[in-house]
Amino acid sequence: MANSKRDLFLKRRLRVRNKLRKMANGRARLSIHRSNKNISVQLIDDVNGVTLASASTLEKDLGVVGKNNVDAASKVGAAIAERAKKAGVEVCYFDRGGFLFHGKVKALAEAAREGGLKF
Repeated sequence: MANSKRDLFLKRRLRVRNKLRKMANGRARLSIHRSNKNISVQLIDDVNGVTLASASTLEKDLGVVGKNNVDAASKVGAAIAERAKKAGVEVCYFDRGGFLFHGKVKALAEAAREGGLKF
């Protein structure tokens, strides 16, 4: 029997996160979430269980409220890179969850790398 899209997404998310956890070595995790209307990203310290920085298209100062396109993802990526530097994080690992690495997710990752984050 064929799996639903949601089931495949959840399996892919678990597979990605479990592989990344093995290689984490105490680094922060850059976790991404993409919905139909918005895109958000968090820099999470899994050892202490706290969020170090976050950015989203829901923030008015980014100027992309309610948009979910490649340009908005690039602005969110640049914002998280800047906030990560303020939090003292330069190296992290990129947790794409169950999302495929193309389009908006790729644009966010490239903007974060250009902003100075290493992953």
